Amino acid sequence: MNIVFMGTPEFAVPSLTQLIESGHAPVAVATGPDRPRGRGQEVTPTPVKAAAQEAGIDRILQPEDVTDDAFAEAVADVEPDVIAVVAYKILPPKVFTTASEGAFNLHGSLLPKYRGAAPINHAIMQGETETGVTTFFLEPSVDTGDIILQKSMTIGPNETAGSVHDRMKELGGEAVVETVQQIEAGTVDPQPQDDSKATPAPKIHDEDCEIPWGRSGEDVHNHVRGLSPYPGAWTMHGDTRLKIYETRRAEGSGIPGEVIEAGQRLLVACGEEAVEVVTIQQPGRQQLDAVDFLNGYDLSEGERLGQE
Repeated sequence: MNIVFMGTPEFAVPSLTQLIESGHAPVAVATGPDRPRGRGQEVTPTPVKAAAQEAGIDRILQPEDVTDDAFAEAVADVEPDVIAVVAYKILPPKVFTTASEGAFNLHGSLLPKYRGAAPINHAIMQGETETGVTTFFLEPSVDTGDIILQKSMTIGPNETAGSVHDRMKELGGEAVVETVQQIEAGTVDPQPQDDSKATPAPKIHDEDCEIPWGRSGEDVHNHVRGLSPYPGAWTMHGDTRLKIYETRRAEGSGIPGEVIEAGQRLLVACGEEAVEVVTIQQPGRQQLDAVDFLNGYDLSEGERLGQE
């Protein structure tokens, strides 16, 4: 069975490695181009390319533009039975229709909920206690194809997007292997999505990350953990932008954004209740526990966050 695997970031690596371990090593891998990465801006391969090379896969495609005819031709040359897509670019039909048994995508939500580029972030920001992964056959319209299988996982009340991501990538690998096995065995029973139950999970922009102090403590807590560690929730203190990565729900009251305590802990009022800020960062500095932060930063009770 000829499988072409397509993916770029760390999230896709367990899917590739689990495919290989299950005896379904791809005949080719498509991934992003080598780019300057890290502080030194050294040109390095994508995590998927590094994993593919380590596994001895030598046919690696790295198109700058997946809509280029040359990429579709290169994929067709492999004569794929299946194309497995995990965290890759949106493919044009001329690419994914080259797979004789179908092309499928792994998505980080229980579709049709949270269609879009940032399903993990949005699920946590909305206070969901459950999420999961879905594999579905590709259609021209993004995240709308018939569902092959789904696997659920819980979201803890203090869990961040980073920790959900790390657990989900392993669960996703299991789903990818099972999907390939079902296609190979001819036992797939694809189910159409109910579009009436669809919810959006669009790409998150900088302005979306501002902390909404006027909302409830629960909402603020979910906002912070849903954006942690990346891209990071932020708030203003005067003209200084502070990033907050970890909070706890707490009792307290005051004007939204008002610092209630700034000593043994950092407590900030919300529209209802309050949150304790646990991990915080000022520009150009490392992340610090709130107490250590307060030892080196001038922030006093009664001051307001969220105002420039």
